[in-house]
Amino acid sequence: MLDWSEPAAPSLRMPLPLVAQATVAADQTGLGTIDRSGGRVSVDDKRMINCRADVNQLLPLKYKWAWEKYLAGCNNHWMPTEVSMQADIALWKSRDGLTEDERRAIKRNLGFFAASESLVANNIVLAIYRHLTNPECRQYLLRQSFEEAVHTHTFQYIVESLGLDEGELFNMYREVPSITDKAAWALKHTQHLDDPDFKTGTPQADQAFLRDLVAFYVIFEGMWFYTGFAQILSLGRRNKMVGIAEQYQYILRDESIHLNFGIDVINQIKIENPDLWTKAFQDEVRAMVRDAAELEAAYGRDTMPRGFLGLNAALCETYMHFIANRRCAQLGLQRVFDETENPFPWMSEAMDLKKEKNFFETRVIEYQNGGALSWE
Repeated sequence: MLDWSEPAAPSLRMPLPLVAQATVAADQTGLGTIDRSGGRVSVDDKRMINCRADVNQLLPLKYKWAWEKYLAGCNNHWMPTEVSMQADIALWKSRDGLTEDERRAIKRNLGFFAASESLVANNIVLAIYRHLTNPECRQYLLRQSFEEAVHTHTFQYIVESLGLDEGELFNMYREVPSITDKAAWALKHTQHLDDPDFKTGTPQADQAFLRDLVAFYVIFEGMWFYTGFAQILSLGRRNKMVGIAEQYQYILRDESIHLNFGIDVINQIKIENPDLWTKAFQDEVRAMVRDAAELEAAYGRDTMPRGFLGLNAALCETYMHFIANRRCAQLGLQRVFDETENPFPWMSEAMDLKKEKNFFETRVIEYQNGGALSWE
């Protein structure tokens, strides 16, 4: 049973003196003056945030789970141009291949993801890396930032292959309210990550950083991508837009590791800083999850006003309730919605995609010559 009581000894954690805070900030960069008299780093010296150990020293590893996720990410390496878009191009160009509802969902989907991957990459490169003071976690963040670049490349590849309006797709996050609402919420709840003057080192600042990590990893990456995944993979299951569906499977596999890394980071910070995880803060996180689920339900209604075979907005809302409860459980929180079953059990299968062919020997060429095809 969860313990909702306040921590017994909050006084164990005191704000760092200003001089110490400055020292921590300098150490966090890994670019400060070399301490010629500093001792060798031990495992016990390492911490997730506010660490005074040398952040340039990867070994000895303390958080082996972070290193294992880095290795898993390397093993999952893929590029969008490895996937043939020939069948997708033919289907998109055909008059009767897709319904208007399916076309709307696909375009809205691409519009949301195209900007979202850039927002995610900006947060990693400009903010999260700066405040996580553990080298093995930073090693994974470097891998994740590359994967976000690959994902952005994916949407560029799809848009160009299908001959879509680039301006329309890449500006949807500013022009389509259901997409703008999510982007605005994310920017608001990760404002400390974006503040160049923000520093951890006090209970208030550390809690703000933890809140931003929840918004970034648990909600943005761990909830808001999943309606889009379900939409495209549902089409793929019906043998429609199979090239896009295959790429989304690879992205989903990447994102599942991103999410699990973020959950592990948050839970490790909780262990090392139990005074941050107060009852009031837990309630705030649960409220964030609930609000995010409602925004995602609105996005589902916008992208699928009438739905299509096997998928509709109501099912996606149920799925989001299931996901929201699951995220709460991963953080050790009580669920925010009534208990519900997963309406899309096949989504779990999609995460187990295996690359059984050697793409480097069978690289497709449709991307280069697709624009020259005649559809008359």
